[in-house]
Amino acid sequence: MPKPPAVSPNPVTIRDRDIVLLVGTIKGAFLFRSDHARRKWEVGGPYFAGRSVYAMAYDGRAGRHRIWAAPKSLHWGAELCASDDFGRTWSRPEVPRIAFPESSGASLANIWQIEAGGDDEPDRLLCGVEPSALFESRDAGDSWSLNEGLWNHPHRPKWMPGGGGLCLHTILTNPVRPERLFIATSTGGVYRTDDGGRTWEARNRGIHAYFLKEKDPEFGQCVHKVVRHPAKPDRLFLQHHFGLYRSDDGGDSWRERKNGVPSDFGFAMAIHPRDPETVYIVPLQSDEFRCPPEGKLRVYRTRDGARSWKPLARGLPQKDCYDTILRDALSVDREDPAGVYFGTRDGRLYASRDEGESWSLVAEDLPAVTFVRAATVRARAKARARVPAAKPGGAERRRRKKAA
Repeated sequence: MPKPPAVSPNPVTIRDRDIVLLVGTIKGAFLFRSDHARRKWEVGGPYFAGRSVYAMAYDGRAGRHRIWAAPKSLHWGAELCASDDFGRTWSRPEVPRIAFPESSGASLANIWQIEAGGDDEPDRLLCGVEPSALFESRDAGDSWSLNEGLWNHPHRPKWMPGGGGLCLHTILTNPVRPERLFIATSTGGVYRTDDGGRTWEARNRGIHAYFLKEKDPEFGQCVHKVVRHPAKPDRLFLQHHFGLYRSDDGGDSWRERKNGVPSDFGFAMAIHPRDPETVYIVPLQSDEFRCPPEGKLRVYRTRDGARSWKPLARGLPQKDCYDTILRDALSVDREDPAGVYFGTRDGRLYASRDEGESWSLVAEDLPAVTFVRAATVRARAKARARVPAAKPGGAERRRRKKAA
C-alpha cells in the first residue's frame, strides 16, 4: 500500500501555456513558473528539503501533468517520486519504484536521468542510475525493470567511476527508429542499441581519452553529455571531459568540433527545439580549474552545426566569476523564440527569452544547482465519447451541397 502523499509548502499555480522550470539542487527541488512572455517568475518549493535532486522530468503525454523527481537522502538513499498536481503533493511508494534485483549484487546509489519515451509510446519511461544501469517502465512508472542487456555487457565491470560517480547520465531515444537508443556513462562512454536494448555496442571511435594510456580506446571515455535533435536523430553532439565532438552517422564515428571556443572542457550541452544546427554549451577553464575562462561567464552557441561558436554574455557577469555549471543544469524550452536557462553551483538561475542574446537573473542564493529542465504546459485534452458518427439529415445534405 502506498504511503500518504507528502504535502509540500509554498505551491505554485500552473496554467495552460505556462513555462515551468524544474530545478534540482543539493538541498531540494524548486518549480519556477512564468507565462509564455517569460518576463516574471514565481517560485514554489523547496520540495524534498534537505535532499539532493539530480534528476527531474515533466510528462505531458496522454493527458498527464506529471512531474517526476529523484530525491536522495544521505540516510535513506535515492527514490523516484511523482506529483500530478505540480508539486502540491508527491507520491510516497511503500516499495521503491527502482531497485536492483538481489541477484545483481548492486544497490541504488543515485538516479541521474529520467527520460520520457516518444508520443507514440505514452507509457514508456527510462531512468539512468548509479551504478551505471538503465531501468525501463512500460506502464507510466508503476513498475520498472533493469535492462539486462546493458547490465550484463562485458565492458561494464571495467567501467571506472568519474568524479561524480559511476553514473548513466544521458539517454537518447529515436523518434524514427524506436528500437535504437543511445546512453552515455561516466566513465564508459557512448553505447548504442539497435534492437530495443537486448544488445549494446560501444560507439566511441574518434573520441580521444588523453587521460588514459591508450588515447583512443574502445570504451572508457569520460563523456559528460550528448544531445541530438529529433529531426536528425543520427547527428549527435558530444561534450567530453576534454573535447567537443559531432557524429553524423549515429555514433559510428566522431570528429572534434572545438572551432574557436576558449576551452573544450565543460559539462552542459543543450540543443535548440527546432533547429538541429543550433547547440549551446558553457565552457569551463579546465579539469583542475572548473570555472569560466578568464572569469567571464559566457554561454557559447553554434548555429552551423559546431563549425563555429559565438559567445553570448549580455547580462552575465564578465569579471571575477568562478561559477560552475553541471551537466544537466542547462536547458532550452520549446517556445519561439526559444528560451535558454541554466543554473550554477553558486545558486544562481539565469534565463534568456531571446535564444541567448541577453540574460536575466531569475533567482540567486539557491542551494547549488544540479539540474534545470524547461517544459511548456498544455491543457489536458477533453475526453470524447466514442459514438458512431450520425449521417446528416436531408436538410443538412442540401446545405452541404449548396455550400460546395
